[in-house]
This record gives sequence, structure tokens and C-alpha cells, in this order.
Amino acid sequence: MSLESPKLDDRSFEDLVNEARARISLYTPEWTDHNLSDPGITLLELFAWMTDIILYRLNRVPDKHFIKFMELIGMRLQESIPARTDVTFWLSAPQPGVFKILSGTEVATFRTETEPAIVFTTDGELEIKPPKVSFIMTAHEGTDSPPVFNTHDVNSVAVGYENFKMFMSSPPRTDDALYIGFEEDLSNHLIGLDIEVDTAEGAGIDPTKPPYVWEVQGRELEQNWIPVDVDIDTTKGFNVSGVVRLHIPAMRRSARNKQNAYWVRCRLDDSLSQGRYDVSPQVNRLALSSVGGTVSATNVSRVREEVLGRSDGSPGQRFYLEHVPVVARTVEEYLVIRYSDSKEERWQEVSDFSSSGPSDRHYTLDSNSGEIRLGPALQQPDRQIRRFGAIPEKGCQIVMRGYRYGGGQAGNVGANSLRILRTSIAFVERVSNRKPAIGGLDAEQLDHAKMRVPGHLRSLNRAVTASDFEYLAMQAAEEFIGRVFCLQPPQTARGENRILVVPRVPIGVQGFISPESLELKEDVRERIQSYLDERRLLSTRVEVTTPEYQWVETVVRFKVSQHHEPEKVRKAVEDRLLQFVNPLVGGVDSKGWEFGRDLLVSDIMAALSGVPGVNFIRSVKLYPVTYQNRQYKRGDETDQISLASYGVVVSYQHTIIPD
Repeated sequence: MSLESPKLDDRSFEDLVNEARARISLYTPEWTDHNLSDPGITLLELFAWMTDIILYRLNRVPDKHFIKFMELIGMRLQESIPARTDVTFWLSAPQPGVFKILSGTEVATFRTETEPAIVFTTDGELEIKPPKVSFIMTAHEGTDSPPVFNTHDVNSVAVGYENFKMFMSSPPRTDDALYIGFEEDLSNHLIGLDIEVDTAEGAGIDPTKPPYVWEVQGRELEQNWIPVDVDIDTTKGFNVSGVVRLHIPAMRRSARNKQNAYWVRCRLDDSLSQGRYDVSPQVNRLALSSVGGTVSATNVSRVREEVLGRSDGSPGQRFYLEHVPVVARTVEEYLVIRYSDSKEERWQEVSDFSSSGPSDRHYTLDSNSGEIRLGPALQQPDRQIRRFGAIPEKGCQIVMRGYRYGGGQAGNVGANSLRILRTSIAFVERVSNRKPAIGGLDAEQLDHAKMRVPGHLRSLNRAVTASDFEYLAMQAAEEFIGRVFCLQPPQTARGENRILVVPRVPIGVQGFISPESLELKEDVRERIQSYLDERRLLSTRVEVTTPEYQWVETVVRFKVSQHHEPEKVRKAVEDRLLQFVNPLVGGVDSKGWEFGRDLLVSDIMAALSGVPGVNFIRSVKLYPVTYQNRQYKRGDETDQISLASYGVVVSYQHTIIPD
């Protein structure tokens, strides 16, 4: 329970007017006209209004003291967080050599009459390399027998690869595959396959739903074959000659048939279509090219070599950046002191000057205001003047080597919103983001910072208790974290702290959450890990990971109340289940399913009993679902799904049957 802060003076405007009018008869009994039209009453209300303003400012004094206290304990408003996404560049034609798109290339949304353009810049350089093929193989890799490969000669023609069967078996069967092995890593490339086929072959399938999938081996060692996004496919299931364009994800080098390469395969999967190939398509010619690539981009604008002014040789100097808010700095963004002889000194950004010595080249930077402050000089108890940081010589030029500004929730744009190429690049036909931008957060408001004071005081920037680890993990990467939980002994080994992170879901968590959305990105994990390692005890260990997700499927039968539409009630029941069995907003308190708490049939029945239109629940069937190799497998019906201490439930699908 929070302590209520009393007002220093709680009198209102009406109280002041009434009190003044009551004193009229005491001090001026000859004043008998107290109507609102009387000039004296008008003056009385004027002074009451002015007094009310003074009382308002007086009551703000505790707020000012509170803010100064926050500054005293080293709290700062958190800077804005820029949204991120991947941006794909399509080339107008394949290039003969390596084609580069430089870091800092700007793309943007369309500008309208009411909304400005939202600018993103690429985070790194994109190199689009022509593909060099080492091997082409056809194979069958069924689970009932060892894989059988057939290698084709890739050097039979100068350009393209000719005259081979697409699939090995006759007729083709599930898990038959065509393998293409590349010499170089083509991660994040857009690969074009120009395919000429014999139109007499490949019959027996639905051309609109071809029974095959393109795959690569993921970069992580534990990843097996993962799907490839198909940009276009005009071959109608290899029934006609056409073009296939593939967005290649991160891939790794591996061995197939004792041959090492970066492999892409086209695998038959009869479950994707009603029909099957009668015979394998005959490839008369196959030519490959790189027609684009994908690179990450951030909702920021970059500034380089901004001159802030010249030093006057005094301590505590302040300079201001032209653009705000400033996002977190990289290793290439820092302050430079430039002397008249063109000599430069790199200075280091610090959070405060408490540990700075007289010769330390330190400065602080406020991300929200853009204020750069140099070290002050303060008088000590022995009347000596101590400098906290070096002072640039008089006349030196103060230059910010580079910084990025922007960010905020406005950058969370939808898919295919970034279509304007602001940086002119030859041979680039178009640009777009195939997925929504996520992670953008506005700069922290003062009221939110006040709520963080108890957690800041408890942890004092040191991780000891479970709540300390949870609070500091959120501070390390709040824009990417939806929920965090710390496991400590006895649930873990002695001295071990396991930080379970549920990522922030980009789209509403009321619906189905895909497994890909619950994967913790490696750079975010390392960011949290390094932040906690700096603040943990030397005798403890920290492991940042994701919880063990247990997918859940249910079949619910219920009776619909009179005067309710069954379809609306069915949808309400489904929405309630998706919300209840949810790692972020599930559970009884809607704060996320409790880690390690088992899920019972009775929990489902209790959650649905309050849904409007549900008369009573007839039955609930509960099934655990495993997710492995990007496939779901339902287990046997059970009354209870047991979880480990590091486990949490997630909805797979719910079958709702109203009566």
C-alpha cells in the first residue's frame, strides 16, 4: 500500500472566496452589496484566483524534491528505442560481380499530407554475390532407408545446368529432393532460378498448390532444414518453364553425400497438395543468379562530424546536439576534441563523473535533451579544488564524430511500408520490408520513471535477489522483453541464476503466438547476459535463456445460453482460451502463466465459466503438443499437463464445439 502524501494547503478557489466574503462584515461592515456584479467582489475573486495559483505551486514542491532525489540516486529517463526490421533490395538485373549496398542507406515510408515520412537506415553493408554452384544432386531421404544420392555434372555446360530429372524416384514420392550446393555463403540473398522444363512431364498435381517446399540448413548447429520464403514461382509446379525467386535465410556449410557446400533443396511433401507427380519433371536447363538481398535496418537517421562549438577552457562546459532524441551509442559514435594542429583526441562517455580523475577524458550525454557535459571542478572540505574529468584547452573544437537520432513507437510500421529509397543507388529496382518493424518505444515519461524508484533502490544496480535479476534484465533490453523470470536455488544448481526471457510479441498477444515469435535473438541474449554479468556477485553464475514452452491443444464442448448467437459465443470462448493459455497475458491474474504451474482441465473449465453466453461446459479434452523440426505433434489426452520449474504453457489450437 502506497503512502498518501498530504497537500501542504488543500484550500480550493471556492474555499478562498467564501472565507474572504465571510470576513467582509468584520473589517468593512458598511460594505453590504455582495452580488457578483459588485466591483469589490470581482477584486476579491481575482485575489482568490492568484492565491489558488500560489497554493498549486506550493503543493508541487514535494514533486520537485522527489525529482531531485531521483537525480541524486543516479536515475535517468530511458532513451527512446528505435524499431528494427529487415529490408529487401530487388535488383533490376543480375550483376556480373559483387554488388554492394553501403551501410547507412536510407529507406522510408510514403509521405502524406498529414504524416511525415518515417526513415530507416541500414545497419551494415550488404554484399550481393553471384552464385557459384559446386554440386547438383537428386536424392531420396526417407526414414525407412539410408539416403540415396545421384550427383549431376555441373560442368557439363558453360552457362546453366541441363537435362536432369528433378526428383529421383519414379514416380516421385515424399522426401525426394533436389539439392543445389553453393561454394559461398549466400545468407540473406534473393536467388533467382530460371528453369526450363519439358512441358510433357510433371503432370498429376494441382499447379496452384505444388507439393514441394524449398529449404536450407539453418546457421545454428541444432537447426536442421528450415523453410525458405518464396518470392515468386511462375513454373506452376514445374509444369511450365518459368522463374523461382527464393529469399535465402541464414545458412551454414554442411556435408551431403560427403560433399561440403552451402545447400538449398527442393523437397517433395505430399501433405501440401491433393495430387502427386506421375513422373518427375524433366529440367532441360537451370540457370541461377542473385537478384537482390536483405539487410537489417533501424528507425534512425545518422549524423556525422557535427561541430558543437569551441572550448572556453572552463570546467563544467555544456554543449547540445542539434537533433534529439539520441539513441544508444555504438563504438563508432563518440566525442572528439580537435586541436588547431589537426590533432584529435577521442573522449569516453560515462554515466557520471564520480570516478573521474583530473586527467580522464570523460563526458556525459543526456539522450533526451542532447546535452553533452564536461567534467566539473568542485571545492573539497580542505578548500582544495578538485577536477572531475579533464578540461579541453581553450579554443579547441568540440566535434561529435557521429550519432543516431529518432526511434519511438511511430517506427513500428507494418509490412511492405518502407518502399521509398532515399539514397540513390543504380540497378536497384525497388525496396520493401517483408515483415513489420518491431521494438520501437518512445522515450520514458517522468511518471514511469517514478514507478522505477523502488526497484532501483532495491537493486542499487547490483543483482543479488531474484527480483534484482528480473528488474535489471528488463532495464537491459526492455524493448525486446515481454516477460522475465529468475530461477534460483533450490530450483537450480548452487550459485546459478537462470534468467527465463519471454520475448515481446510484435503483434497482439490475444491470438496465436508463432514459435518464431518466442525465439530469443542471440544479440538480445548477449546484451542481457553482459549487462547482468557486470552486476552479479563474483560467486554466482548467470544463464540467460528462454523457458521450456509446452504447447497445448483443447477440444471444448459447451451449451449456449438462450438469446445468444452460437458463433459469437464460440469466438468469445476461443479468444478466452487463447488469452488464458498464454505465457504473456495468461493465467488467473492475466499477467502471464505462472512458471512451473501445471495446467488442469479444471483450470480450463473455471476460465470459461465466466464467458457471456456459456450456459455450462459439457466436456474439455486436453492434449500436450510437441513442436520439433517446425512440426507439431499432438500427444495423448490427459487431465493434467505437468510443467518443469522453467516451463510455461502456450496455446496451439482450440476446437470449440457449441451445442
